Amino acid sequence: MTGPFENLSETAGAMDNIIEGISAQVLKLKQGLVDLRHKTPIHNVEDYTLKSSDGKDSKLSELFGDKQDLIVIHNMGKGCNYCTMWADGFNGVLPHLEDRAAVALVSPDSPEVLEEFATSRGWRFALYSGEGSTFIKDMGFQDGEGQCKPGVSTFRRLDDGSIERVAKAPFGPGDDFCGVWHLFDLLSGGAQGWEPKVSYD
Repeated sequence: MTGPFENLSETAGAMDNIIEGISAQVLKLKQGLVDLRHKTPIHNVEDYTLKSSDGKDSKLSELFGDKQDLIVIHNMGKGCNYCTMWADGFNGVLPHLEDRAAVALVSPDSPEVLEEFATSRGWRFALYSGEGSTFIKDMGFQDGEGQCKPGVSTFRRLDDGSIERVAKAPFGPGDDFCGVWHLFDLLSGGAQGWEPKVSYD
């Protein structure tokens, strides 16, 4: 005798197989994207001058510290709820990131605004302002109108002291850099138009 849910169970099993198959394809495509990024011609960048959160001039080369590799988070500033959530997430895994590479957050905000906001969020990043520098624009995260965009750039410092930009990627809902969206995708109805807030009080 067949049970009333037998066909449903078979259907669910078939869907699980399809989902697993598509997931495997997505992972394969992502690995292909990683490989392609590593094959993209790398170009040298100048040793830009940024401002640390205490207002002092800092060269891009100084952001590396004792590391050979550097991750720069391009943050749109205090006014962006989305950028705030991304940075909150990176802040949580900062010790893991810093075990492999230097990490810095660069914002168009003034050093004073950046420092105050970062302190209110408990961010532990090395913080730098791009105010007065063409760094953000030259890296492709500011348009001709002065509007900034969020994302990440990675750099490598060579033995001769020169700096290469290795890769870049934009940030946005559903990207690989913020797990919130992927968890919401597993809910019934997904994110349902949800947007992040700076505070949920």
